[in-house]
Parts: sequence; C-alpha cells; structure tokens
Amino acid sequence: MNIAILKYNAGNVRSVQITLERLGIMATLTDDHEVLLSADRVIFPGVGEASSAMKYLQDRKLDKLLIDLKQPVLGICLGMQLMCSYSEENNTTCLGLFEETVLKFKSTQAGEKIPQIGWNTIECLNSPLFNGVEEGAYCYFVNGYRADKGIHTIAETNYCGSYSSALHIRNYYGVQFHPEKSAAVGSKILENFINIPF
Repeated sequence: MNIAILKYNAGNVRSVQITLERLGIMATLTDDHEVLLSADRVIFPGVGEASSAMKYLQDRKLDKLLIDLKQPVLGICLGMQLMCSYSEENNTTCLGLFEETVLKFKSTQAGEKIPQIGWNTIECLNSPLFNGVEEGAYCYFVNGYRADKGIHTIAETNYCGSYSSALHIRNYYGVQFHPEKSAAVGSKILENFINIPF
C-alpha cells in the first residue's frame, strides 16, 4: 500500500513516518501533488500555528489539493484543526472540511494548565477508526486549542470542558491527539486507518 505523509511547515511530521516504519508500514514524506493524489492513504500531521500553516498550504496550492482528495485522509493535531472551518488562532479561515470551529482553551477549574500536555482519555468512540480500542483509552495530547463538538464528532475528550478529539466526514478523519506518541493505542488507531475499507 502506498502511504503519503504531507510535508509542510509544521513540526512532528517525521515522527509519524518513523512510527509507521516501526509498524512495518513504509510511507513517503512529500509535498508533491502527483504523489499525494496517487497515494492509497494520506496523513496530514503537524504541530504549529494555524495561520502560517494555512498560508504555506495556500502558497503551494496544497489547500485545494487536500479538499479534492478521494482516498482516506487522516489529520493529526494541527492537521485536524486545519481541516475545520475556522480557528481562533490568529483568526484563521481553514479548509472547511469539517463544520466544527477551533477555539482556544479556557480554564474552567484550578489545575487546568494551557496548553494541555500529557495523557488524557478518549470517550464516546464512534468509528471503525477505533476498532479494538477500549472506551476511555488514554492518548497523548499537546494542544492549546480544541475543536467544538458537532455533527462530525467521533470521539470526545474532557479538558477545560468536553470537545472533539476526533472527527470524520466522508473520506476525511481527524484526531486531536498524537497517535504516534500514544503507545499501543495510537499504533492500533494508525493501523485501523491504514486498513479502513476504501
């Protein structure tokens, strides 16, 4: 199977490739349009800032390419946020694949540090992406912004209130947590994405 990882100006991209290699899955790190269009699966990872990442995508017409892809696509962390309609981070209009908006965390009680860094549970799992993953499984998060819950929500997490930790529409999936840093649970989710029927 031909797996492509979108290369753009965001961190943590190479670590996804290394994690897949540990699973025996070879993936190409690329920003080449033809390679991305011909891939069987595309992974859109990233750690960074929304407005500069969107500008990079727009300057290289990767934004239009992403919304035209027909194969399964998985957004991770910033990748998922950029697949939403809008982000409060520097007032950024995003790709609009998901209707949900991305809002800055607001602390609701003592001890809630922003950004959220560390392990937290994923609940209300509702997708083949989570086959074999237990309700309340722990995943690793690094995020100061979060997507609202809405019609595309397939998993929820509670931190400064409940929000979407995974989204899905058509061939597009997104996870706020980092599966490449989430031990066996994250590996299972990546395997499920690779094996989702298409």
